[in-house]
Amino acid sequence: MSKGSLALFPKLSLSLSLSLSPNFPALPLSLVTSDNNKSEKPKTGNIVFKLCEVLYMDLLRTYTDQNNDELDVPLSETQNPTTSTSSSPDSSPPRLLQAKSSAPNVDDTMLALTVAHAHQAQSRPIDPTQHVVPFNPTYEQLWAPIYGPAHPYAKDGIAQGMRNHKLGFVEDASIDSFVFDEQYNTFHKFGYAADPSGINYVGDLDALKQNNSVSVYNIPQQEQKRRKIEKKKEAAEEDNDDDTQDGLDTEEYNNPASDTWLMKNKKSPWAGKKEGIQTDLTEEQKKYAEEYAKKKEEKGGEGREKGEVVVDKSTFHGKEERDYQGRSWISPPKDAKATNDHCYIPKRLVHTWSGHTKGVSAIRFFPKYGHLILSAGMDTKVKIWDVFNSGKCMRTYMGHSKAVRDISFCNDGTKFLTAGYDKNIKYWDTETGQVISSFSTGKIPYVVKLNPDEDKQNILLAGMSDKKIVQWDMNTGQITQEYDQHLGAVNTITFVDDNRRFVTSSDDKSLRVWEFGIPVVIKYISEPHMHSMPSISLHPNTNWLAAQSLDNQILIYSTRERFQLNKKKRFAGHIVAGYACQVNFSPDGRFVMSGDGEGKCWFWDWKSCKVFRTLKCHEGVCIGCVWHPLEQSKVATCGWDGLIKYWD
Repeated sequence: MSKGSLALFPKLSLSLSLSLSPNFPALPLSLVTSDNNKSEKPKTGNIVFKLCEVLYMDLLRTYTDQNNDELDVPLSETQNPTTSTSSSPDSSPPRLLQAKSSAPNVDDTMLALTVAHAHQAQSRPIDPTQHVVPFNPTYEQLWAPIYGPAHPYAKDGIAQGMRNHKLGFVEDASIDSFVFDEQYNTFHKFGYAADPSGINYVGDLDALKQNNSVSVYNIPQQEQKRRKIEKKKEAAEEDNDDDTQDGLDTEEYNNPASDTWLMKNKKSPWAGKKEGIQTDLTEEQKKYAEEYAKKKEEKGGEGREKGEVVVDKSTFHGKEERDYQGRSWISPPKDAKATNDHCYIPKRLVHTWSGHTKGVSAIRFFPKYGHLILSAGMDTKVKIWDVFNSGKCMRTYMGHSKAVRDISFCNDGTKFLTAGYDKNIKYWDTETGQVISSFSTGKIPYVVKLNPDEDKQNILLAGMSDKKIVQWDMNTGQITQEYDQHLGAVNTITFVDDNRRFVTSSDDKSLRVWEFGIPVVIKYISEPHMHSMPSISLHPNTNWLAAQSLDNQILIYSTRERFQLNKKKRFAGHIVAGYACQVNFSPDGRFVMSGDGEGKCWFWDWKSCKVFRTLKCHEGVCIGCVWHPLEQSKVATCGWDGLIKYWD
């Protein structure tokens, strides 16, 4: 403290000195305070010097006491006034407080356990199925092999999540193409190969030891010598051949067609170690060859027939096959005339033909006259019935072993085709009941049709279950064409445009138009809203096609160049979903008719597209309906109840 400060603030200096040192003895006020009014003045410089000296000694003693070990000094000695080093008995002893920590008490048990678990995690392997790793794994842990039981659905024990290939885990490796070819060929020849890492081997380790780890390109010296000797022998043989060539014609020697050339080149460079050609067969080989030839011959015989073999029979049920004038029973009546210029809807049931023991799948009137009606039954039989006179069954044709799918007359009605589920197509003589010819491809025929042209009545078209339309020439029995574009079984074949083209429908929900004889589609009709069309009929004016669609409606398509859908004409109301119900027209084209799945026969007006009348015809499905070719209001229907009904 400076001299000037005491002169200016004497009282403040005294109070500071007292507060700084509690051991400092109390001084008389007369010595400390100074009053300018008194005549006697103390010597201020001496007082200040002594005061500073006392303060310095006091501070030095305090620091010295703090450095000593306070725990060794008993509290009683510290508080004893007699042992105090203070300069005054009135000074207070120093107070020593017990050390305390302000931090809260923390239970570190969990911390210790966590640290212990972390140390354990560093040593245990990682579960390959877990998705989250709560610690930083080491390199050894990440690439450690998988231990434990095999995966139940993986033969090699690799978990499903670790796989990137159906055979396990495949990782990329940078390998030179030569090295890869070497190991690839080595593995296929010897059964072992070097691992891409170059450290281990995979495959047959026994073969690896036996061959001393040799690869296909690292051939031992002994093998190389042996190959050189073989090459020398071959060269010597060629020299001998050249010597023998001198006496032969050079042209014959170089001609591949000559025996000389064949003898020279009988050994192929790919023949390997096989010397010569084995000509004589052993007894075992001869026996095997004979058995194989026999099986092939039997298979070839089956391939020619393909369909099930059934004995063809026919039974005539009439009184006599010819009348008193010598006319056949299939001859049309001479007084039959067309009276169908203006047709009407039938109202009542006229006649019922019952003879099939199962459902009837199709009916066809005799062409142009309609005095007979042909029916195909699911009882494997085809029957023909009289319409005009007795109304009885005239003949039964039995030539199929399964249900008959479709029937079709030729133009004059003297012959007809049948297609059965026994994969056979048969061409019958209507009068005699004899089978003229039989055809089969080994597939089920769904529809059969003859070319309507008079000069092409020998051409048969059949839509098969294997998506093909097969064309036969019945005179030769050979397949002359195959139309193979559909994606499903073919259901219908309809000739249009003066029989130059035909339209086919299929289970693939499309229509395709073909040029006859050319297996290329000229028009393909397929829309997302289209359904399969199992029955198609041609309008009498040949300008329109009526297609029975399985979404319970009849659609009309034009037969002109574009084959467009006529959106203005649509006939609906019946339920045919799931059934191949036949659609047909009246001879004058005024009415459209169709059976349905509930046994009804529906009639629509062609112009207005409105329902004209419905007839309850059959119990079950009414599968077929045909308008009589000459009558104006007579219709025949057939159903799965086994009946054929005639309406007027």
